[in-house]
Amino acid sequence: MRKILGAAGLAAVALALSACASSGSSSSSAASSPAAGASSPASSAPASSAPASSAPASIVSVGKLGMTTISGAAVVTNSKGMTLYWFVPDTSTMSKCTGSCATYWPPLVGPVAAATGVTGTLGVITRPDGTMQATYDGHPLYTYAGDSVPGQAKGNGLNASGGVWWEMTVSGAKPAAATSSNTGGSTSGGTSTGGGTSGGSTGGYGY
Repeated sequence: MRKILGAAGLAAVALALSACASSGSSSSSAASSPAAGASSPASSAPASSAPASSAPASIVSVGKLGMTTISGAAVVTNSKGMTLYWFVPDTSTMSKCTGSCATYWPPLVGPVAAATGVTGTLGVITRPDGTMQATYDGHPLYTYAGDSVPGQAKGNGLNASGGVWWEMTVSGAKPAAATSSNTGGSTSGGTSTGGGTSGGSTGGYGY
């Protein structure tokens, strides 16, 4: 009888140990598996590129003003060394030289930069045709078709196209005395500053 109980007791102990081992294995398996509903690691999405700037590009100068000395005066020139002029009837915001006038007195396209020694205030205006014209100390700038090479100022002091033209000096729009070679100019439909007839302006330009 004692042997039977002993065998039965051993069997009971074996069953208990087996149950414990199974329970431990199940717990270990549950612990090693991810909890239900746990979020998976987020995938790294590429950062979106920043939108292009809508700001307008900076205005870039289309030339550089220089200076030269003509008859003792420091005169402002364009990038090719040609003398620049201002027109008395102009205002700081409007050019009065349009149409055929602009053929003889080509407007200086702006904006422009200044070389060393050119100390005036630079700016631009919008012409009636929508193009931009450079200004110096508030005066729209032009070249003259009668000047064929740098260093000439044949347009200085001419009374043409409805007003007087002066070379632009570095110190500003200060009319200098016109040279004798320029006093024979005339205006179209007006009186000549030197008594000449229409078409007798310096350089052979009648306008």
